[in-house]
Amino acid sequence: MKSSVLLFICCVVIWLGLNWPLTAGSLLSGVIVSIIVAALTGDMFVTRPHIAAHVRRYFWLAYYIVLLAVEVVKANIDIVFRVVHPDIPVNPGIVRVKTTIKSETGLTLLANSITCSTGTCTVDVDAGNGEVYVHWLDVKSQNTEAATELIVKKFEKVLQRIFD
Repeated sequence: MKSSVLLFICCVVIWLGLNWPLTAGSLLSGVIVSIIVAALTGDMFVTRPHIAAHVRRYFWLAYYIVLLAVEVVKANIDIVFRVVHPDIPVNPGIVRVKTTIKSETGLTLLANSITCSTGTCTVDVDAGNGEVYVHWLDVKSQNTEAATELIVKKFEKVLQRIFD
């Protein structure tokens, strides 16, 4: 029940953010859709509702959003630079990186964060072994530890404080 209520609140907040300024019809339809989504999927998406009560996680979430935004801007600048200057060498490959994140939500956000960062795309996640396989546009190291340090660590520390 707690997970459904938490999902309902999250859905309504997102709806409000996407439909600003509000009208009565927009608010009513958002509440109805949020109730349906929470009733049907509340148990699937929010498996640990008790962590939502920890206020410090929200500060780390705000920091994560800023960190991700900076990394996305850097990624876009890097890709534009590579397109404009095709003489820049490209060394593509797939590397394995390790993570200590255990929660499904944290792993999902880590995989998405890696995909949004400079020249990388998550190919596969092995949650059981804590491994993420990443296609890297310019492989700087095939060594798992070195690749982990370059690709994962900046996001992993923050995501652990939010979800683990």
